[in-house]
Amino acid sequence: MDSKKACIPIKTLPESARPRERLIEYGANSLPTYELLAIILRSGGKYGSAIQLAHKLLNHFEDLYQLKMAATEELLAIEGIGQAKAVELQAIFEFSKRLHQARLMKLGTIHSSQEAGDYYLSELADSHQEKVLVFYLNTKNEVIKKQIIFIGGLNMSVAHPREIYKEAVRVSAARIMVGHNHPSGNPEPSPEDIEFTKRLKEAGKIIGIELLDHLVVGHSSFISLREQGLL
Repeated sequence: MDSKKACIPIKTLPESARPRERLIEYGANSLPTYELLAIILRSGGKYGSAIQLAHKLLNHFEDLYQLKMAATEELLAIEGIGQAKAVELQAIFEFSKRLHQARLMKLGTIHSSQEAGDYYLSELADSHQEKVLVFYLNTKNEVIKKQIIFIGGLNMSVAHPREIYKEAVRVSAARIMVGHNHPSGNPEPSPEDIEFTKRLKEAGKIIGIELLDHLVVGHSSFISLREQGLL
């Protein structure tokens, strides 16, 4: 179909179908990729609306990464993309990259079990519920993400490594560090803790993600299973 003939300006759509209004009403995470891209593009032109232009871009490139890596000349070759829109797209992608870098800097780099243990103490020592907190790391031991995986009456003998490694694969982590607290205040690893650590280590070997350490946190101290020779 000729995009010029099929052009339907966004302002003529009902409010419930307009990307900007939908974002305001439902939040950015509820919008599909093409609507987010349409908001960034802001307007279309004689070659179609911003929504149609967004679809055209997404259909042209294999995935978002290819769109991000596109040279200015490649963007300009697409009908409806002029210098201004090409520059706006490149600025958005660069901003996203810098935001990611800033997040890594904020979360920091894990240099030792002691450093990680100090963080786990500050995060978990006062909790009345048992929690498992995982650091997902890249090859430089920079923290990509930290996430509490389990909360509540956790029995480490039945906790499954699958939940931990599923997220590790999703964020492309090279290594993980795991910590959990004992609400009793005693950081001494239980037999269940030791068994869970062994299962976690073996599962990591299978998928190529290294378990750096498992730390057990009490009220005022922690124990590293690696330093205890249990990992």
